[in-house]
Amino acid sequence: MQTPFSNSSAFGDPNRDTRFTHTNYSIKRKLLQAFGATFYLYDSNENLILWAEQKAFKLKEDLRLYADDQKSRELLRIAARSIMDFSAAYDVYDSTTNEKIGAFKRKGLKSSFVQDTWILMDTADREIGQIQEDSAILGLIRRFIDYATLFLPQRYDMTVNGQHVAQYKRVKNPFSSKLDIDFSSDTNGVLDRRLALALAILLEAIEGKQR
Repeated sequence: MQTPFSNSSAFGDPNRDTRFTHTNYSIKRKLLQAFGATFYLYDSNENLILWAEQKAFKLKEDLRLYADDQKSRELLRIAARSIMDFSAAYDVYDSTTNEKIGAFKRKGLKSSFVQDTWILMDTADREIGQIQEDSAILGLIRRFIDYATLFLPQRYDMTVNGQHVAQYKRVKNPFSSKLDIDFSSDTNGVLDRRLALALAILLEAIEGKQR
């Protein structure tokens, strides 16, 4: 099956670059930072794959994803199209070529107050999939009961062209948040994992701002 996303990249074909060939990843974020947030994305061997820093008090999200925490090499960029919009759309770019590799858009008030749902789009903004929180009822409980997420971890399922391609699961404790990412269901390789990993970091960034 042909992938609906861009396949070119100046830092390597996403299907060959070893950063993006793993089945499992995890993102770790500290919860007790006074301002902003930092995100560490690891592969299944605990190698750092991507690092990002979210600056505090920014009205328009612009996340830069680096190869390491020394910011030696910017690989991806996530850019919001508007300021403080419940239905904001975000474009993802290959930083070395400034080529757009896809986009995603949040489903407004439903995502903020009931159940997280995002639309996945290709490079021409055609809808080709979505990622959705596991349950509307559990979503309500997590949002309106303090500390519920400690006992009811958030899970998200991603589909592309009707095919399940990934699952995200958030595990939290009072000091940190961890998002596990599993691509084992993407047996046909239809998903550009650069886009999926960028969305995972954005999910952590948005969730952090909501708490």
